[in-house]
Amino acid sequence: MAKSSADDLELRRACEVAIEATKQKVVLSIRVAKSRGIWGKSGKVGKGQMAKPRVLAISTKEKLQQTKAFLHVLKYSNGGVLEPAKLYKLKHLTKVEVLTNDPSGCTFMLGFDNLRSQSVAPPQWTMRNIDDRNRLLLYILNICKDVLGRLPKVVGIDVVEMALWAKENTPAVPKKQNIQDGRAMDSVAESDMKVTVEKELVSQAEEEDMEALLGVYVMGIGEAEAFSERLKRELHALEAANVHAILESEPLVDEVLQGLEAATICVDDMDEWLGIFNVKLRHMREDIESIETRNNQLEMQSVNNKALIEELDKLLERLRIPSEYAACLTGGSFDEARMLQNIEACEWLTGVLRSLEAPSLDPSYANIRAVREKRAELDKLKTTFVRRASEFLRNYFASLVDFMISDKSYFSQRGQLKRPDHADLRFKCRTYARLLQHLKSLDKNCLGPLRKAYCSSLNLLLRREAREFANELRASTKASRNPTVWLEGSTGSNQNVNNADTSTVSEAYAKMLTIFIPLLVDESSFFSHFMCFGVSALAPPGSPANGDKSNDDDLGIMDIDDNDNSNNKSISELGALNESLRDLLDGIQEDFYAVVDWAYKIDPLRCISMHGITERYISGQKADAAGYVRLLLDALEERITAQFTRFVDEACHQIERNERNVRQMGVLSYIPRFATLATRMEQYIQGQSRDLVDQAYVKFIGVMFATLDKIAQTDQKYADIILLENYAAFQNSLYDLANVVPTLAKFYHQASESYEQACTRHISVIIYYQFERLFQFARRIEDLMYTITPEEIPFQLGLSKMDLRKVVKSSLSGVDKHIGAMYKKLQKNLTSEELLPSLWDKCKKEYLDKYDSFAQLVAKIYPTETIPSVTEIRDLLATM
Repeated sequence: MAKSSADDLELRRACEVAIEATKQKVVLSIRVAKSRGIWGKSGKVGKGQMAKPRVLAISTKEKLQQTKAFLHVLKYSNGGVLEPAKLYKLKHLTKVEVLTNDPSGCTFMLGFDNLRSQSVAPPQWTMRNIDDRNRLLLYILNICKDVLGRLPKVVGIDVVEMALWAKENTPAVPKKQNIQDGRAMDSVAESDMKVTVEKELVSQAEEEDMEALLGVYVMGIGEAEAFSERLKRELHALEAANVHAILESEPLVDEVLQGLEAATICVDDMDEWLGIFNVKLRHMREDIESIETRNNQLEMQSVNNKALIEELDKLLERLRIPSEYAACLTGGSFDEARMLQNIEACEWLTGVLRSLEAPSLDPSYANIRAVREKRAELDKLKTTFVRRASEFLRNYFASLVDFMISDKSYFSQRGQLKRPDHADLRFKCRTYARLLQHLKSLDKNCLGPLRKAYCSSLNLLLRREAREFANELRASTKASRNPTVWLEGSTGSNQNVNNADTSTVSEAYAKMLTIFIPLLVDESSFFSHFMCFGVSALAPPGSPANGDKSNDDDLGIMDIDDNDNSNNKSISELGALNESLRDLLDGIQEDFYAVVDWAYKIDPLRCISMHGITERYISGQKADAAGYVRLLLDALEERITAQFTRFVDEACHQIERNERNVRQMGVLSYIPRFATLATRMEQYIQGQSRDLVDQAYVKFIGVMFATLDKIAQTDQKYADIILLENYAAFQNSLYDLANVVPTLAKFYHQASESYEQACTRHISVIIYYQFERLFQFARRIEDLMYTITPEEIPFQLGLSKMDLRKVVKSSLSGVDKHIGAMYKKLQKNLTSEELLPSLWDKCKKEYLDKYDSFAQLVAKIYPTETIPSVTEIRDLLATM
């Protein structure tokens, strides 16, 4: 017989290496074949379902004086090395089934109670032969009994047969140890393993219990035939005794049957009597239910009739029109003394109309003829009252405004500025505020014509007040007119700029806004309240909040319609309010424009301060009722910006006219004048007008620099001189302002860069004019050094040592005279004497740098030639 894989020591070592990380000891390893199947059925190997070689290894681990047993499934990797594939804990083993469908009996399955899905087909393990199967299963059962103290269920194999097989196949185990080199051989471990296999499946205690049970029967069971005869005799004796007992009890049975028959007759009689009583009781129940139903219907009818009478009484009370209210609504007066009765009549009419609508009125009453007739009568009454009240209010608004316009004392007059006062007008209007609330509740469409009538009348009054105030404001303001020509070049650079104080112009404009903007905001807010718009009112700056009862715009009333309060404003209401405010205030902006244009003619720069004043008022108007006032201020700001832009454009044209003049030298006239202009503009800045001024700076300076470049290009000979003198003048005149104004600082740095570039170009021209041969010789050497070596240059045409000596002699003999000539040429063309020292220093430094480069080239190319040293030239320049 071939050797079993369980005895393969190499296989066991490979298994120990594979599970080395678990620190477990392998006690048995054996090769198997794995396939799939279900409990009680063998798996058929088909296409793509070949059996896979696996190795089953049983291992143990000691932990806290307790032994744990594991079953490892190992597979072969691509390199033929064993690696773990599955791990089972033997404490979860519940079933061992040997498949009967396998004729060889070598296939079995192991069932574990902790598998996640019992529906998945468990693996089938097929051994090489019966001996390997029995050896593995016996080892598993022994482990379960010794370590876990229990046995799993065994199906498909006789445990007794396995015990007999174990007894027959367990060889004698030698107890002695072969000692070699002081170490025990591996055969000891193998023998220990086989001793474990030979253990019986029945323990010694169980065997003793079975012997004691069999010893109860004192019989000779050594002979089976004698034991069988004895059992037959005892069975016949028991059957005979049972038959005898039955025959003796027959009279007692008859007596019991008679008693049962009598009891059955009594029960039948009682059942018949109960059926009769049940029929009678059912008839009585039906009679009682019928009586109760009729009684309940009568009670319900009585309650309903009573409730109906009460509801009809209430309805009749609603439908009754008091005579005093009817007279007031159809023909009453709207004088102030009668307004209380009118308000009471309106409140009654509003309440009755609401009570006849859902959900106040039950829908079942809505189609009653009396209700429909009364609703039609009330609608007619409502229409009559709304028409009469609307006509009265339109005439009343017109009469109030006509009375105020006819009285000249309400307006500004010559020598007297009159602040508009609408307190009396608003007081009279408040008398009818509650009436307007009720008119809105009765008919929202009636408010449109009323709002137009009010706006049309009040617009005449506001425009008259603004026109008279603006005319008197301009007439009473005394200010000298400043020139609008700031940067014109035809009058010479010493133009005297008029520095007259024109602050009264800005003060007049601010006074106009201070008087009329709060007035217009108050009128807008009052109009929003008075004409029942569902938007938030506006509290002007410094006035009490809207919730303060002392606010002049608070009408002292509450909204009648809960849906019209300011917290539930709608887009449609806001749109209607803006349209009405346009009708109320339209045209008044012309008087503001007139003040702006007047201020511009006196001093265009006052547009800056007026822009800041306007911006401050714009930021203060935030409520919905001030919507058109914000539009008015925006239009004013645009007008001021347009006027200031006009001034800037005209000044730019004045700058551009400089380029058309005859040839100019020295500092252009608009350079110092711009500094004066910028200083004045900075003095006028207020609030948010910084951006306006910065934009003007950008446009001014852009045109100035562009014009300067064009003038310089007209005469290339003196272009750099013109540029450097004017950029220097620009920096000198704006030095202080550039330190505090970021926009001017940016252009200051731009002018500084342009100045340096012009200086560099001009100085280079002067130096090359005196020392052209010297530096031209150096440039030729530098160009050749890119193509040939320095040693070859002295042998080139025109670059020999003799040529060098000629150049040095012609340029550096009497070098002090050449340098003096440079200074005179630099001085000759400059008109700004204060620039000469700094330019001469730049010139000496530039010449010294160029000569230093020339000296280095000579030392490198012509090492044997001597020229004046750099130090000598530096000392010579220092003395001049």
